[in-house]
Amino acid sequence: MHERFVHRFSRSEPRESALAFMRGLIAPLQRKNGWTLAEEAGHAGPDRIHRMLNRIEWDADEVLDDVRQYVVGNLGDPNAVLVVDDTGFLKKGTRSAGVQRQYSGTAGRTENCQVGVFLAYATDRGRTLIDRRLYLPTSWTDDRERCRRAGIDDEVAFETKVAMAKAMVRRAITDKIPFRWVTADAAYGFSKGWRSELEGADVFHVMATTRHDTVVTHWAIDHPVHDLFNGLPRQKWKRRPCGTGAHGLRIYDWARVEVRPWHRPDRRHWVIARRSVARPAEISYYIAYCPADTTLDDLIRIAGSRWAIEECFQSAKQECGLDDYQVRRYAG
Repeated sequence: MHERFVHRFSRSEPRESALAFMRGLIAPLQRKNGWTLAEEAGHAGPDRIHRMLNRIEWDADEVLDDVRQYVVGNLGDPNAVLVVDDTGFLKKGTRSAGVQRQYSGTAGRTENCQVGVFLAYATDRGRTLIDRRLYLPTSWTDDRERCRRAGIDDEVAFETKVAMAKAMVRRAITDKIPFRWVTADAAYGFSKGWRSELEGADVFHVMATTRHDTVVTHWAIDHPVHDLFNGLPRQKWKRRPCGTGAHGLRIYDWARVEVRPWHRPDRRHWVIARRSVARPAEISYYIAYCPADTTLDDLIRIAGSRWAIEECFQSAKQECGLDDYQVRRYAG
């Protein structure tokens, strides 16, 4: 793998440091920060690792391009699913780029943390992360001096997490990454603007949304999605698994209702309901845009594939120290 991106570093020292850094990330270490990675590499201290990350000029996006080519070469599949989600990194202090008190899904509460938005690539052969953005709250982008101290250029403006998700999927399309579907949780799927953009590009998707979202039906232009399933006949609900979790198969009752019936004949729009077997009052909703012959089981599989990115986060943090880094600057 190192040979794929070593040409991105112009001198021997950063090339060697990059190799040591990469080897350290996959080594069986309890924590993976500058000191532990340096010790694993046989360095006297973390200076060489820190210098590579903070001072030596190299383009992380170009290295990411090399990694993505490797992913496509080994996992590439025209039926792949792109999965969007974010994760938090708990931090102390106020100097790390983007840090503030904000909700962290990792902690399940508001904490002092950074938040990264990620794009995962999921196929039958495996899954991995292929893109990322560091979320910068307005408390940062409205304070340009604070940004400069953290290495954030004046041109870097505020972007919502949804805007970051859009940009990553657009980049995957531009780079001709083979995939067929996009999925995301309700924090992203609730965006009608993003769903419209994906549909305009004829990108099939199954997006989680909230019960308060609205859709176009025969009866209204803003029909609440939760209202579509009131009184639905029992036989319309199908009990199906949507993947395997820590406690075995994740089994729910599923139903779908077609919406926007005046669209092109070879495409369909569906609202999908996922109901808890043990607690039937707990219902989650999805909005899908797909080929006309897509079955409910197909849509359930795509909705369930969203767990792939959670598995990526877990592996990256537990095995590669994704949340152990001690870099404060934006470029690092």
